[in-house]
Amino acid sequence: MTKTTQRFFEARPESVGQARTFTSESLAGWGLSARTEDIRLCVSELATNALLHGTAPGRGFLLKLEADEDAVRVEVHDSRRRHPEARQAADTDTSGRGLTLVSALADGWGVQDRIPVGKIIWSCFKAAGEPTV
Repeated sequence: MTKTTQRFFEARPESVGQARTFTSESLAGWGLSARTEDIRLCVSELATNALLHGTAPGRGFLLKLEADEDAVRVEVHDSRRRHPEARQAADTDTSGRGLTLVSALADGWGVQDRIPVGKIIWSCFKAAGEPTV
């Protein structure tokens, strides 16, 4: 059975932490713990990108989580069409590594246009079986 939840966040710095907490609580409520830290980190990066680059003035972003027995899908919906690009940050750069982290931790990610405006940045995490004793 597929489980889905979503929450809208205002365009404020504290929304990134709230999105991480929402993610942790949702995954725990669904009994999913194996990849929580990877998923939380990716939510943090995608929410930060939405906040800094994806939300038009006065707009926020939507975080949607969907899980079934095979995978967890994270979607961050924002109000701008500009697609982000992963880049190689220099050692001295203080930012610019978010999508590189998402690419390394997620089993897949991408961007799709949202109608009538904006985009969805998604990442997918294959379910990892809990260790057996």
